Amino acid sequence: MSRLDSFIRRMSAQRDLLDHAAGLVDGVAGPVIELGLGSGRTYDHLKARLPGREVFVFDTLFSTVAIDQLPDREHMVLGDIRDTLPFCLPRIKLPAALLHNDIGAGDDTVNAATEAWLAPIVPGLMAPGGLVVTSFTMDLPGYELLDVPASIPAGRYYLYRAPV
Repeated sequence: MSRLDSFIRRMSAQRDLLDHAAGLVDGVAGPVIELGLGSGRTYDHLKARLPGREVFVFDTLFSTVAIDQLPDREHMVLGDIRDTLPFCLPRIKLPAALLHNDIGAGDDTVNAATEAWLAPIVPGLMAPGGLVVTSFTMDLPGYELLDVPASIPAGRYYLYRAPV
């Protein structure tokens, strides 16, 4: 498979899972946490699919996002995510209904290292019944691993529900 085909499949799977998750959090109060802004595609999609929710983005730096597509200052948290995420509740005001982890790499070692610091932080940020969408498995005790839509290849993305 070409790199372009792989990218298209990954983006299609991500879109399908985020659309699915948006429907599942319909009755869960709270904002959205987006880990990684990148080019802003996912941020824009989350804003469109969840128009009544605030979306808070965490990243180390601004990248190639068009200036009119950037989150405002209140909703963009810059800095090392390991340092900023654990202290974000006063800023986001409510536990999150949805957390999208978009900082995975195509490298199992890097993903394992990221999971090691990220997984212990996540439960303290999530609303009861909230969802975590991630490209790698996470050790989230008490969380339910949900099935992803059939259009998503096994092992491409994972969906976890916080305890109620």
